[in-house]
Amino acid sequence: MRKLLPYILLIPTFVIIVMFIYFPAGTAFKMSFYKTSPFGNRMIYVGFRNFIQLFQNPDYLYSVRFTLIYVSFSVTITIFLAFILAFMLTRGVPGTRLYRTFLFAPYAVSPAIAGTLWTFLLNPVVGHVNYFFMQLFGVQVEWLTSKPYAFYALIFATVWKMLPFNMIFYIASIQDVSTDLVEAATLDGAGTMTKVWKIVFPLVSPITFYLVIMNIVMTMFSSFAIVDVMTRGGPGGYTTNMIYRLYLDAFAFQKRGPASAQSIVMFMIMIVITILYFNFAERRVHYQ
Repeated sequence: MRKLLPYILLIPTFVIIVMFIYFPAGTAFKMSFYKTSPFGNRMIYVGFRNFIQLFQNPDYLYSVRFTLIYVSFSVTITIFLAFILAFMLTRGVPGTRLYRTFLFAPYAVSPAIAGTLWTFLLNPVVGHVNYFFMQLFGVQVEWLTSKPYAFYALIFATVWKMLPFNMIFYIASIQDVSTDLVEAATLDGAGTMTKVWKIVFPLVSPITFYLVIMNIVMTMFSSFAIVDVMTRGGPGGYTTNMIYRLYLDAFAFQKRGPASAQSIVMFMIMIVITILYFNFAERRVHYQ
């Protein structure tokens, strides 16, 4: 009985994983090869036609390009800012605990709430950001309804939401860096920038490696709420990324077959990115 007990305790977890992950994934894979009626009562096998039509659709190809740009900017800015802020918070600056509390607060906020908050802040009439722009530069920007400011608005909200997650890992990692190495570099006359980028940053590269993968996943799959609340993919489809295009085709236009094909494409993209990153980027990771 003792040997069976761990397996019995794991059964609820396996049931939930199968019901909410593997079964929907298998259903999406199957539906990507079918045309389905809007009410789901009729299915016709069409083979790879959904995928072929997908890559002939200019709107979908635009959403792929926009997603690549959006993910690249968001992840790069978030990783860089998180490392800088985490390094500063581990230097014993007065008020560090207060700063940490304020900086970690966005992590407890859901993406939908983050999008709503930034929608208010960037409101062209009553938003605080526009108030400061008006006071400093005398301009009033239509952040959410004009190009390219809608893209900048999404970047602001995404970076703000993901920053605390990265900082938590960076702070824990930087605190584990041996002070002997830093002190030895100081005695050799190394400046602050040299110590940060040639000693500390390489030593936390395993965390950077992990965070890059996690940030790409979160930006690709968890950005739906922010896009939906802030811009709804506009203006004119300008900020429609892959996950929002999938939502539009699946629920707004009732194109279940093409939407399932899009979910398979996103899954394949993540597999390719992960394999490439593990094969090429991991060589630069320094494990202690």
